[in-house]
Formats: sequence, structure tokens, C-alpha cells
Amino acid sequence: MKELLTLGQMLAVHARLTPERLGARDLERSMSFRLWNARACRLANALLGLGLKKGARVAVLAYNCVEWAEIYAATAKAGLVAVPINFRLVGPEIRFIVTNAEASALIVQDELAGAVEAVRADLGLREDCIIHFGAAPCPAGYRDYEAFLAAASDAEPAVAVGAADPWMLMYTSGTTGNPKGAIRSHRGASLMALCTEIELGIHRDDGALLVMPMCHANSLYFFGAFSYCGAATTIYSRKHFDPEHCLRTLSEGGATFTSLVPTHYIMMLGLSAAESSRYDLDRVTKLMISSAPARQETKRAVMGLFHNSGLYELYGATETGWVTMLHPRDQFTKLGSVGRECVGSAPIRLLDADGNEVPDGEPGELYSCNPYTFDGYWKLPEKTQAAFRGDYCTVGDMARRDADGFIHLVDRKSNMIISGGENVYPSEVEAALGAHPCVQDVAVVGLPDAKWGERVHAVVVLHPGASLAEADLLGWSRDRLAGYKRPRTCSFVAADELPRNATGKVLYRVLKDQLRAAPGAPA
Repeated sequence: MKELLTLGQMLAVHARLTPERLGARDLERSMSFRLWNARACRLANALLGLGLKKGARVAVLAYNCVEWAEIYAATAKAGLVAVPINFRLVGPEIRFIVTNAEASALIVQDELAGAVEAVRADLGLREDCIIHFGAAPCPAGYRDYEAFLAAASDAEPAVAVGAADPWMLMYTSGTTGNPKGAIRSHRGASLMALCTEIELGIHRDDGALLVMPMCHANSLYFFGAFSYCGAATTIYSRKHFDPEHCLRTLSEGGATFTSLVPTHYIMMLGLSAAESSRYDLDRVTKLMISSAPARQETKRAVMGLFHNSGLYELYGATETGWVTMLHPRDQFTKLGSVGRECVGSAPIRLLDADGNEVPDGEPGELYSCNPYTFDGYWKLPEKTQAAFRGDYCTVGDMARRDADGFIHLVDRKSNMIISGGENVYPSEVEAALGAHPCVQDVAVVGLPDAKWGERVHAVVVLHPGASLAEADLLGWSRDRLAGYKRPRTCSFVAADELPRNATGKVLYRVLKDQLRAAPGAPA
């Protein structure tokens, strides 16, 4: 039976049908589908020429740039497995991923080569298998990316790649220890692309601006969807998010879609009317907001800025892909929800500690079942077994279902605070404190307490120019939260002092460790 085409195979189709159509670009360089396909074939053949066999892992360390589009397509064509590495990681973390994945090659951008050099001797890689791009001339000890491609054939690689073959080994953020490598197949990637196209109504005349890191699932999954249907993808290749520049890029670059975290939108909304009104944003018709809760006033302001766009919200994970999506029509009737199951998914199960389904309105651990869920954790059979109940998968998130079937996230199971024997979900406390007019952002954690076991502690970021005393915020919470949920203490920090991962999610374990290590903190 004929299988779904892989992304590498679909790229060849678009190169044949619409060769001169824009395929992929960043802010410096663009490629037609013809050129993109030719360069992807050259890279695929060059990697195979190093002696890499089907299934070998190729690690990639780079900022956002158009080379990601070439590398992802090349590994798909060659039957190799891409191992994207977060560019924020330091030497020992990079070493762990490269060695744990047993990578056979590493492609690194010039500006990140220093982090590789620090651990290079421990990576177990041949010198000719460390490929460098982004600077000319190529430094000694590396293989030059452009010369590597130029010497290889642009013919389609002679490798039989099937839908069940692995394509990605994506390492989780590692907020609770060493990161785990999630194995994703070509079939999962293709089905994920088709699901996204159906949910968002994407077609080849659309275009995506990918702002989130290309090493992360969010941009990768949208990259797959837009590329699969022959739409153009623009990779936002600035190392730091610039809200006005992003608006200009959306205005001038032809994108109809982008996916951002609430912090990005808040930065855009912080621009003056004179700054934001310079740009025509009418072409943008679809916006995604994800990775963290967004307030009603933020959503309304975003819709005012992008008045021709529908606002979507999703919940998913590296392992599961998209699980639920909230569509524009439900944004304010179901505020606080992440929507209902995406097309093709089985009904979500919310289970208690004994594996029984909880009633509507009660929190339970969320298990999802869809055709593009990951194939397991690399070299961690026990972790894989723990993540599944039959075909249903969990990443440890807690949620509740309302009477209309909409899913409301409660919190990570690992973030739950147990105070005086009561379960406290930080997100519920954060939502209440976040409604205070002086509060811009808040993260809630449990700290050791001699009496209660853990006490609820809030770390608060105030709006610029705002002033708020700890006692006033604690007093304000009395009418809004049950006694056991109310924070006993709080601290105030600058916005950049909240530790976050690449997608803007607060790293609660890191934050908790910082607070416990502070002078005078309880043991």
C-alpha cells in the first residue's frame, strides 16, 4: 500500500510543479523550490558520502537561519535522523546530546562553534564530520558547508526512505534532569503537517513567518505543514526578538501566519501607536499563541492590532504534537481553555492516580491519542513505558474538561504544590494574581515550610512604572483564592530574571532552585 510522502519527497514534487516559486528564506537569503531541492539533495549526498548510513544521527547547532530548511530536507531525503540542539545550551549540555544520540556528524553555525570547541574532544566525532557554515574562510579543523555541498551531486539520493523510518530525535528541554530524546517518524511528521493544514486552513498561497527557534517543536511542526503543502516559509533570523522589526517583516514579507508566545505579543503591544501604525498587517490572517497562558486583555489587544486575523491557541508537546486547538470563534466564550481535540485524534482521557477517568470539572492527568505521537524515548524504554497507557500518551500535564468538552490546563503534575495536604496548582494562583493591574507576569512555586510542608510563593514582575508592596498583593489575593492556595510570600524581579526555556516557558525547577539557594532561604 502506498505510504504518505515524506517532506523530502514532497519537496521534490514542489520543485517539479512550481520550480521558481518561493520555497524558503530567512532575512538574508531566499530559495525557490528548485534551488532548495537541489541544495537539499547535495547536502544529503554529501552526508552519505562521509559514510553515514540510513538511520545515522546528524546533530545541528545553529541560530535561526535558512540552512535549517536545507538540513531538515536533506536528512529526510537521505534517511538520516536530525538532532536539533538548542542554541542556548552550553558545552556540557551539547556534549550530553551529541554523545547520547550517538551522532555521526555535527553541523554548526560559526557563531556557536566556540561552545563546540569547549567539548570537541569528548564528542567522539571524526574531524571531517564536523561541518561549519556562516563564515568565510572556514576555520581550520572544520569541513566547509558550502564546499561540501558544491562537491556533491544534486540528484535525488539513492536511499529508500519509508514513512515508518525515524526522521527526528528531538531532545526535551530537560527541566527535570537530563533531556530525553523523543523519536519522531516521517509518517508522524507528514500526518502532523496534514492535521495542521486542516485545522488552520493552510494552502500554498499562504506564507509562514517562523519566529520561534527552528530547533524547537513549534517552528519545526509549522515548517513541516507549510512546506508540505507548497507554501513559503520565512525564518526570522534575528538572534533577539525585535517587536517593531517583526511587525515590519510581517508587513513587507508576505506572511499570512506566525506563531508567537504571549511575551512576544506583549512586546509588540508595548510599541507606541505611532510605531505600530506604520505597518499594514492586513495580509496576516492567522495568528497562533501558545506555550503560556494569555490574558483576555492581551488577546483583545492582539486582535485590535491584527484586525484582519483570527487568533488561534494550541496545546501540544514535542512528544505528542498538537493535542488541542482553540479556534477564533471560541476565544472569548471559552477563555482559559486550550480548545478541543485536533482533527484525527481520539477523545482525550483525564485520569486519576489509579488510572480511572475523572468526572468533568475535576483535574486529571491528560492522556492523548493521535496518529502522529512520537515513537518513544531514545534508549529509555522505562521512560517510554511510563509515558503510555496503550496508545494513549502523557507528558505529565494536568487538565480538566468542561461540560462542552473543552480542555482547560491545570498545571504540570511535577509543578503541583502540596501545602498542608492540599493540592495547589500554580497556574490557578498565577491566573488570580495576574489579574492585578500592576502585575505583568507571575510564576508560583512551592518552597519548604516547617508547618505546611510547602508554602505557596509568588515571583512577580510588575508593569514598567508600577509599584506594589508584598503585603498589598497578598491582601489582594484574600478575596480571590482559598486560604490554602494563597501565596504566603512573594518576591519581585525584573522580567529578564525569570528563567525560561527557548519557547518562553518558565523553568520552574530552575526558579525553585534559585529561590532555595538565596541567602536566608529555608533548607
